[in-house]
Amino acid sequence: MNVRIRFAKYGAVKFIGHLDVMRYFQKAVRRAGLKIAYSQGFHPHQIMSFASPLGVGITSEGEYMDMELTAEYSPREIVERLNETMADGFSVLSCRILPEPLNGRKRETAMSLVTAADYLVFEKQNSECKFPQSGKELRSEWCRFYGQKSIPVVKKVKKSNTETTVDLKPFLFGSGCLETADSEMLAGVLPHTAGPDYYELETIPDFAGELKEFYKEKDCFYVPLRVSAGSADNIKPELVMEAFARFLGFEKDDSLHWQIHRLDMYTGEAPDFKRL
Repeated sequence: MNVRIRFAKYGAVKFIGHLDVMRYFQKAVRRAGLKIAYSQGFHPHQIMSFASPLGVGITSEGEYMDMELTAEYSPREIVERLNETMADGFSVLSCRILPEPLNGRKRETAMSLVTAADYLVFEKQNSECKFPQSGKELRSEWCRFYGQKSIPVVKKVKKSNTETTVDLKPFLFGSGCLETADSEMLAGVLPHTAGPDYYELETIPDFAGELKEFYKEKDCFYVPLRVSAGSADNIKPELVMEAFARFLGFEKDDSLHWQIHRLDMYTGEAPDFKRL
């Protein structure tokens, strides 16, 4: 059986890189006693794959991992077994049994399916370079920034070590432009229905709640953002916020940082996105 789990990464483990997260889950699966399938060959490894890797320093409640199991389990049992082994900073939130591909087609992994992702981006208050505007003023400026017909940015291409100019606007699928930076646009995707093939924790912690309360009290700026993601057109929220800083008159500055929290990842095309 093939399953897809959703998990959260928060707290101190946000500083752990993707390869270490992969190794951690390989050990967690063994500790949980789940019978996972292994690849063939001289160096067999567990058959598991992750969706779009999370950058170091970013927290998330929308990470996905696919794995192939050689025994039958209920989605609830998988969630409970894994959570019994989780260290502080990791939490398994849901599990879904994946249907078999039709007509002998090759199974699509979460990594190949991702097309969009939701984020909450917060202005850090301990950075050396701060915006002089209040949170309310920044939200107003954000609406002006987001309302532009074109948002050109210079993007580095790692493979060729070159730079290219990209218009971000076609890859921004939504954002909160209300005075309270409301995230109504993030609620447009229907959740999976609970049943024998899907289980989700009855109560999912509000991982971004403490951040929101802190920034509200300090009258700081935060904004929800839906961007293109995946292997084709992957737009990092840092690139969007860098363009916003330049819109406000700031040059690129390493001392200007953002706290980023990933909410979820989707497949499909706008506006008909579906949760992984």
